[in-house]
Amino acid sequence: MWYNPNAMSIPVNLKKEFENLPDGPGVYIFKDDKSNPIYIGKALSLKKRVRSYFQGVSRHPPKTAKMVERVDSIDYLLTDSEIEALILESTLIKRHKPKYNVSLRDDKSYPFIAISLKEDYPKVMVLRGEKRNDYRYFGPYVRAQAMREALDTLRKIFPLRTCSNAKFNKAKKDGSSCLYAHLKICSAPCIGAITKDDYSLLVADVIAFLEGRYAKVVSALKRDIETASKGHEYERAAMLRDKIWAIEEMAKSQKMILSNEDDHDYVAIAAKGKIAVASVLHLRAGKMVGAATHELRLRSIEGESIASAFIKQFYFGPGFLPKKIFVLSEVEDKELIEAHLRKKRGNKVEIVVPRQGIRKRLVELAAKNAAHALDFHAERLKGRREENTILEDLKAALKLKKVPSRIEAYDVSTLMGKDSVASMVVFEEGLPLKADYRRFKIDYDMGMNDVAMIEEVIRRRFARYLQAGADPFSSFAKKPDLILVDGGPAQLAAAKKALSELGLEEIGLISLAKREEEIYSRGISGPIKKEKDDPALKLLIRLRDEAHRFALNYQVTLRSASMLSSALEGLPKIGPKRRRMLIDRFKTVDGIIRADLADLERVLSKPLAKDLFEHLRKVRSDG
Repeated sequence: MWYNPNAMSIPVNLKKEFENLPDGPGVYIFKDDKSNPIYIGKALSLKKRVRSYFQGVSRHPPKTAKMVERVDSIDYLLTDSEIEALILESTLIKRHKPKYNVSLRDDKSYPFIAISLKEDYPKVMVLRGEKRNDYRYFGPYVRAQAMREALDTLRKIFPLRTCSNAKFNKAKKDGSSCLYAHLKICSAPCIGAITKDDYSLLVADVIAFLEGRYAKVVSALKRDIETASKGHEYERAAMLRDKIWAIEEMAKSQKMILSNEDDHDYVAIAAKGKIAVASVLHLRAGKMVGAATHELRLRSIEGESIASAFIKQFYFGPGFLPKKIFVLSEVEDKELIEAHLRKKRGNKVEIVVPRQGIRKRLVELAAKNAAHALDFHAERLKGRREENTILEDLKAALKLKKVPSRIEAYDVSTLMGKDSVASMVVFEEGLPLKADYRRFKIDYDMGMNDVAMIEEVIRRRFARYLQAGADPFSSFAKKPDLILVDGGPAQLAAAKKALSELGLEEIGLISLAKREEEIYSRGISGPIKKEKDDPALKLLIRLRDEAHRFALNYQVTLRSASMLSSALEGLPKIGPKRRRMLIDRFKTVDGIIRADLADLERVLSKPLAKDLFEHLRKVRSDG
């Protein structure tokens, strides 16, 4: 302890900094002796607020006193107003995640549906990870199935483009549209088939749909049906009718909770010890359209409002803003937060504590969800501690330089040297991170040679890593702490050769031989043997088996595609893209062969579906 916590005076090493503190609004940053930010706050008067921490320290709660004790230097940033200070505080907390602030834990595993708003012709995509200001996000989708259903319905109703910018620009240059345009699930802006203004209206409808404003979208479609009917465009009118049917089917699954209501969110917090969870229920036009829980890092000083910290971090960034946010109790900085959100939304935003009725019950429901999620997170935290112990043991056994928090496992699968594939699976903190799994089609075609294939896949994966650099949006930008390859010394040597050629010898590298479950590690002579029930060995076996499963599944998919090509032989119009669409729809070759005409017409044009149906009928009779 570098000063007396009961003292009323300012520490000697900070006196100079205190003399320079301005009496105006801004953000202050407390730093430790290594210049790391440990607490960030905002103030109407920097001088008064910062001084308050160091006067009467003995009366502070324990965590506050401990934080003050660690302050070695103070930085500050002046702003023109307290609202600007509030925004800057939120931005800096997200960036630095100081130890003593409440901060929203980034969960990059949840996918969002995103629309790229700043492009002339925005596209719809699925994104994970860091959010960007030039995208409009919807989600997160905790259940991947729910997201896929939303995307499938979306593509049936709105022909927005989904292609990459490179493909879009190529089509624009060549003047030829893609298959999706022929199937009428893309409006083909690449070849000028739709005007920019009409496309903008389409984007507005997509946003309304994703926000749950189904009535607005249906009304617009009904007006279009009327116009199409008057113009004797009966085929178009029928297509619009089918779109309305698809929307109404989705709307049936969402219960009306409040009639004639604007967009509201219901927020509640549950906290225990060093963890907290925020639960948010999303109501759009009176219907429940989503619910999610968010884990918070809770090492803050006493007195800081957890709800206030969450609302600032959750709603200040990109994303939709509801008209009202209902909470269990009054929120610190309520007026300032409302003022900023009003400016962001363009009209009034209120933070309300409901006293009775259904709104109060909905906040209580959010609280119940938060409490359940908190219990789950507590169990997960306990599991993390156990996994950390296993990873520490693994570090010691393998003589690694650091704890292997991120482990990547690789396996190859081949059948007589054909349809050879490789898999990459990822575990972080001892748990699968399926968003980072990757698959590779092997180029090597000189027969069955697992060693050469392992060398190829390691070289390809880490060449991509070097190309990605620090790009946070690249799926290959992360470097593992440990690489595991399936096999023995030969496979280990092949992976080592590939890494050495790329200058990445510092990455930990091991192989796991299946027969005796022996571990071979670069830099350790001979096998490392562990007891069958050793937790560290069990973790490595889980990784190896998961990589094997993932590779095998991919090989089965490729074989299905090969079998499909054989089944479709003689139909030149069914190329790779259409084959992929058929597999996506029917999952297996057998599913396609046994599909009826109506099912095929949902994927292909009517003439092509009819030709395919007749061809498959012959395949069925021959079989």
